[in-house]
Amino acid sequence: MEGFSSKTFIRVLSNKYEHMEHQKQRVGPPSEIIKVSDTIWEIPKTYKKGMRVPARIIASEDLINAMDAGVFEQVTNVATLPGIQEYAYCMPDGHWGYGFPIGGVAAFDPKEGGIISPGGIGFDINCGMRLITTNLTEEEVKPKIRELVDALYMKVPAGVGCKGFVKITKDEFKEVMVDGAQWCLTNGYATEHDIEHIENRGKIEGADVSAVSEKAIKRGFDQIGTLGSGNHYLEIQVVDEKNVHDWDAAKVMGITKPGQVVIMVHCGSRGFGHQIGTDYLRQFLEVMPKYNIEIRDRELACAPFNSPEGQSYYKAMACAANMAFANRQVILHRIREVFSRVFDKTAEEMEMKLVYDVAHNIAKLEKHTIDGVEKELLVHRKGATRAFGPSRGDDLPDDYKTIGQPIILGGSMETGSWLLLGTDTADETFASTAHGAGRIMSRMAAKNKFKAEDLLKKMELKGIYVHPVTMKGVAEEAGGAYKDVNSVVDSLEKAGITKKVVSLRPIGNVKG
Repeated sequence: MEGFSSKTFIRVLSNKYEHMEHQKQRVGPPSEIIKVSDTIWEIPKTYKKGMRVPARIIASEDLINAMDAGVFEQVTNVATLPGIQEYAYCMPDGHWGYGFPIGGVAAFDPKEGGIISPGGIGFDINCGMRLITTNLTEEEVKPKIRELVDALYMKVPAGVGCKGFVKITKDEFKEVMVDGAQWCLTNGYATEHDIEHIENRGKIEGADVSAVSEKAIKRGFDQIGTLGSGNHYLEIQVVDEKNVHDWDAAKVMGITKPGQVVIMVHCGSRGFGHQIGTDYLRQFLEVMPKYNIEIRDRELACAPFNSPEGQSYYKAMACAANMAFANRQVILHRIREVFSRVFDKTAEEMEMKLVYDVAHNIAKLEKHTIDGVEKELLVHRKGATRAFGPSRGDDLPDDYKTIGQPIILGGSMETGSWLLLGTDTADETFASTAHGAGRIMSRMAAKNKFKAEDLLKKMELKGIYVHPVTMKGVAEEAGGAYKDVNSVVDSLEKAGITKKVVSLRPIGNVKG
């Protein structure tokens, strides 16, 4: 394989978006797709040269027929990667991404030459969701929603290039890279209850700062406590009394009444994770010939997990994941401060507790059973969420061992989100489920179709107050740019990999 210069790398990145627009013009599955059930669709190994396993997509018939052609191209490319096990998956929120489709899931066996790929994790490493309860009601919050959202906008930096309110040195940042949210506990930004309710207790083991470039550290050390831009947000929501499916499970998670106010946060590792992804993508493109790895798409650049290069990337990825856990945790700390000031109550009096924090751009070593044999696999989730059921209670907080892992599935700022639970059936998808509604329209197309001013007025009439960083960002995140979140959730529940608990209706949003 020829050398891959920085210039070529940048060209590939930019050309990808033009190609994406072309792919989105072609919709629907290939003729070779097989309907396994009402929600499982399989593309056989014979579909494309080099496929090692079939590809499977979880979706209703309406959703599968509306998917862009890029999903089918990318998920079948993933199926060609070394060491892949059973199936390459895509969730019902699936759409064209970088390397893997957004919503992509694949597991690799390190003992069988299994790889690790930045394109299967995403540039915003450990982009994820967290949900916080309060004992406040919509009636109490609605009269102060503008004051509250505006105060959150001022206290939680958002937008491209924003800097965080946690001022630390580069040496202190290295501690964050290793300890994640547990650094927050040591430094007064977290409670033990918070740590217990974060995936992996907010710390991915194996992080090594020596695997991270100085450029990445420079980009990341002053971004702790920032939302960022794009589809990242801080949203005030209300428990939708018309859409409660399991009050018993909801009460275990701290949701006890209709109209209860909760807060959802969506953000990740910011420029820090992006730089790590960029650094290793370039490196992997150069080293693949050494390992005789051939790929159908350079966006799937990879290295064997057990190779020196693969191990270095994993250690760097863990650093970015830990930074993201810490980022969301200090944002929670600031949210508590703002609510306390606006409502003149302590966070304890308002029962502001973390329900859960879950990653959706990450690769993790997990045990899964393949053909009756338990293996330790490296599970890539790209825009997909872990969905452990009750049988994996040892990996869950004590209070969730009997109900399964909470799943926080974000919709659009217009339509609302969902609180779900993982199931034991989700083991069939490597204990994975969807992470959101999923785009049906590119950002460029959304900007061309929707007017931000009209959207803001429309949402305000619906009782949703939005404070955006830019008007462009509002248009890009219009509800019409996304799939119907309820259809996505229905597909997940019908497939048995997720259980509905309650939907959450937005009333206020800080839009990154």
